[in-house]
Amino acid sequence: MTPITILSVVVGYFALLLLISYFTGRKADNKGFFVGNKQSPWYVVAFGMVGASLSGVTFISVPGWVKSIDFTYMQMVLGYMLGYIVVANILLPLYYKLNLTSIYTYLDGRFGRTSYKTGASFFLLSRTIGASFRLFLMANVLQITVFDTWGVPFAVTVVITILLIWLYTFKGGIKTIVWTDTLQTLFMLLAVGVSIFLIMDKLNLNISGLTSMIGESEYSQVFVFDDWQSKQNFFKQFFTGAFITIVMTGLDQDMMQKNLSCKNLGEAKKNMYWYGFAFIPANLLFLILGALLLIFAQHEGIPIPERGDDLFPLLATQHLGPVVSLFFLVGLMAAAYSSADSALTSLTTSFTVDILDADEGDEARTRKLRRRSHLLFSALLLVVIMIFRAINDDSVIAAIFTVAGYTYGPLLGLYAFGLFTKLQVKDKLVPVIAILSPVICYILKDNSMDWFGITIGFELLMINGALTFFGLWGISLKNK
Repeated sequence: MTPITILSVVVGYFALLLLISYFTGRKADNKGFFVGNKQSPWYVVAFGMVGASLSGVTFISVPGWVKSIDFTYMQMVLGYMLGYIVVANILLPLYYKLNLTSIYTYLDGRFGRTSYKTGASFFLLSRTIGASFRLFLMANVLQITVFDTWGVPFAVTVVITILLIWLYTFKGGIKTIVWTDTLQTLFMLLAVGVSIFLIMDKLNLNISGLTSMIGESEYSQVFVFDDWQSKQNFFKQFFTGAFITIVMTGLDQDMMQKNLSCKNLGEAKKNMYWYGFAFIPANLLFLILGALLLIFAQHEGIPIPERGDDLFPLLATQHLGPVVSLFFLVGLMAAAYSSADSALTSLTTSFTVDILDADEGDEARTRKLRRRSHLLFSALLLVVIMIFRAINDDSVIAAIFTVAGYTYGPLLGLYAFGLFTKLQVKDKLVPVIAILSPVICYILKDNSMDWFGITIGFELLMINGALTFFGLWGISLKNK
């Protein structure tokens, strides 16, 4: 595709999002921005959350992951389902019972003000980094395919990317996101499906042939039970997947804000179950696409890029024809923006409610704080993306899960201690525990092979949460 064609697709895509934003956000007040006036249909939320969870990271990285870990990522995906069940039956009832706007308000009532601010701060840190990673992918593709040709600096590309998100979210917030995410999920899954179909056509494959070819390929391994030292060991992957879901969905304002926009707890739980089940075939599609891309490259004698993240972009834009290239661009935009727009909204909500202590009863003041926070985090995302571009040298999806292990671990420990014990803690010491736990985890991860003869992978999240839990136990007030 020519740069003009690509730019036309981008403009048309955002014109559609802005149109949705106009109709959903024109009468939105603060409650509409924060929780959609609790009127979101559960099935719309569920479908949209699939795209928000997959994101541009999954769209780019998971197909490339097949090169190094085969289909073993499905072990983690199966663990996700267990996590969704826990969220639906433990955390959602708590949030609806307390009628929360920000889920971190729970920590205020359970432990105290300092614990509350600590939990919210860890979310703000983690989500800012995660959203920046995802937006970096989209901006980088636009830079390579369009703006490099025109001599536009990368920083300008990032500004344009974030500005477009700001434009369609600053009025309606979650009330708009619920509907734009639905559209973007549809586009993303359509892009993957069309790409698979067209590659199958080039390889003269039907469904039976596709199944046989992948099954006989070197990429077909799904389960690893015999190697405890491997990062792909089933038990490590499965339980890590469950805990990642608990923290990155159940303890994440971004994902829970959409659930809290449902009409009642019953509908929110239905949303969580259906969304969880849909996540399994959706991820399987990405792995099938990855295997097909690798097989196609080998069939055509195309050198496989060293970085897995480069596999899909390279083949889609240079070797699979204009139709796949078009759907790749649309799918990437849909995947990247469906997670980034809700991230910006949730960051705005948490900072406004949790850090600035906005009073929802004061509509004018809260609206003023909300809009300033929205602008602040838009600028912050720009800065973090530029930093990430300068230092990142790892697979983006691996980087995100690593960051999650460090920053979501204290949240896991805080909520587990609050839910499963009746102990109170010395509130002022909670930030010390929340900082020490990730530091200890970093030391353990860096020396695990020398000290224990094993490598610590994504299970770092569970270790971090456990350290926080026992640290809180150590500062608990047992007589309370």
